Amino acid sequence: MRSYRVFVTNEMSGDMTVIDGASDTVIATVALGKRPRGIQVSPDGTRLYVALSGSPIAGPDFEGTPPPADKSADGIGVVDLRTLQLVRVIRGVSDPEQLVVHPDGRRLYVASEDTGTAVIMDAGSGTVLASLPVGGEPEGVGISPDGRFVYMTSEEDHHVAVIDTTRDVVTSTFGVGKRPRHAEFSSDGSRAYVTGELDASVSVVDVGAHRVLGVINLTGDLVRPMDAALSPDGTTLYVTTGRGRLLYAIDAATQKPRASVQVGQRPWGLGVSPDGRRIYTANGPSNDVSVIDAASMTVLRTITVGTRPWGIVVVE
Repeated sequence: MRSYRVFVTNEMSGDMTVIDGASDTVIATVALGKRPRGIQVSPDGTRLYVALSGSPIAGPDFEGTPPPADKSADGIGVVDLRTLQLVRVIRGVSDPEQLVVHPDGRRLYVASEDTGTAVIMDAGSGTVLASLPVGGEPEGVGISPDGRFVYMTSEEDHHVAVIDTTRDVVTSTFGVGKRPRHAEFSSDGSRAYVTGELDASVSVVDVGAHRVLGVINLTGDLVRPMDAALSPDGTTLYVTTGRGRLLYAIDAATQKPRASVQVGQRPWGLGVSPDGRRIYTANGPSNDVSVIDAASMTVLRTITVGTRPWGIVVVE
């Protein structure tokens, strides 16, 4: 088995759990700051970038007046993967939720949820290079393998904003399912998959034309598609379903679900091992990670992590 680690952000405990992929044991916990959510690895594999937010938790079902935001907590945490230490926090972005790193390692594209913008930052200096309107409550951020396009989803406007990274401008938007949460590109960059939470959809996108080719409809009680990840060979798309408690495996060729398995409570983030044999889901309310065998789509074990696990990245 290839050696790898699984990194899990814990939104409520403000830290990150590190899991050894060979033994499925927790080997470290790293303090980060308030509300760590989106997490990405640098192209050279030396750093993690983590979105930190001082905004209060207030989802679509929240009622009442939330407490004031702590804007001093907002930023992008940078973790040294050799020492597993938080080495700095890049400031200058409000309420970041998810982000991607350009393949050249020089730029970060961050969804600023409360400002409705894509914030483009210099990964080294932390300088804000641009701030682009992308629609209300941007969340999901995906980048094409060649680094040419960034897709950023708008939960309020039910669309995807297309950012051309050669000029760092929004060139178009296109409609997808209701409350889109994540955008995942295929390894060849020809397709993207956008999850729609409120209509149980996965939009299949022609990246060349930036338009929806078709829609995969998922079924099940309270199924709300959230995160998505492709197997290393590109044949299977995995989708978590939040309150539906299911992990779906979808055949990428036929665009039909071929299996599902019940995992922990309200699974959100997920990751796939480098060899494609294991899938990991972050189960928020149950404070754990499910380890799933990809071949049989069965849960092998459950690993206790921090409070309200949110995002996952697997690093070889």
